[in-house]
Amino acid sequence: MNLTILGCYSATPRTLNNTTSQVLEINNHMFLIDCGEGTQVQLRKHKIKFNRIKHIFISHLHGDHFFGLVGLISTFRLLTREADLHVYGPKGIKEVVILQMKLADSWTNYNLYFHELTSNDSELIFEDEKVEVYTIPLNHRVYTNGFLFKEKTGLRKLDVYAAEKAEINQAYFRKLTQGFDVVNEKGVLISNELVTKAAAKSKSYAFCSDTMYKEDIIPLIQNTDVLYHESTFLEQHSHLAKKTKHATAKEAASIAKQANIGTLLLGHYSTRYNDIGKFKDEAKELFDNVELAEDGKSFKF
Repeated sequence: MNLTILGCYSATPRTLNNTTSQVLEINNHMFLIDCGEGTQVQLRKHKIKFNRIKHIFISHLHGDHFFGLVGLISTFRLLTREADLHVYGPKGIKEVVILQMKLADSWTNYNLYFHELTSNDSELIFEDEKVEVYTIPLNHRVYTNGFLFKEKTGLRKLDVYAAEKAEINQAYFRKLTQGFDVVNEKGVLISNELVTKAAAKSKSYAFCSDTMYKEDIIPLIQNTDVLYHESTFLEQHSHLAKKTKHATAKEAASIAKQANIGTLLLGHYSTRYNDIGKFKDEAKELFDNVELAEDGKSFKF
């Protein structure tokens, strides 16, 4: 599971800092999460192939999280994209994008599908044989969701030598990787555990931005491997966090601790701070395994 941070600052883009956008690579999928202004420039800068992005997840309709979307969609058209593109986001996102394209008389030459979200409860919004994606309802000034990406349990690993020694016909090897017991060539039932090993542990990633402190999300993200949680403010400005419905680094750490998260990744920093290291210092007062998102930084989990 790889994560590339394209932008992780709040409010307005600056010369060296970009607004929220990131790319998650999980089980051969490449998901774009949020699409702040300048996202396509960042994608080019970090040599991420446009045509691998088939699903875009938008948390909410504040500009620093989606103003780059219509530009990216238009660029896909100019590059003569053929693959379908799916956009998941709050109700209204289709209207915003379609209006801009209509006024510019610039329609896509590929299928563009919008999946508009309205529920205040967590729901499954994407699923295939490898990955599931759920919404994480958040508490911000407008309707907002985070997203939980979960690998499905993979196939068991076959010990070919053990299977052959147990005189199992190769025609049953597939069923063994699926977890079934099978009958060997002598008619004896062979326990699956004797000839296979457990599948690699499935991974999970939760993206939570923007939101104020919200304990309701803890059951939804319990035991997740990696949590990206907004930390717009330090404790000295906690009154601004409450006023603007954002979170502090220490509040993000509290969520991570209660949810038994593997790694906490902080981001969405206010540009009022010159030293983001202070975010990590405050979070580590409550939770040990803390990393800082930085524009252009990649993580392998």
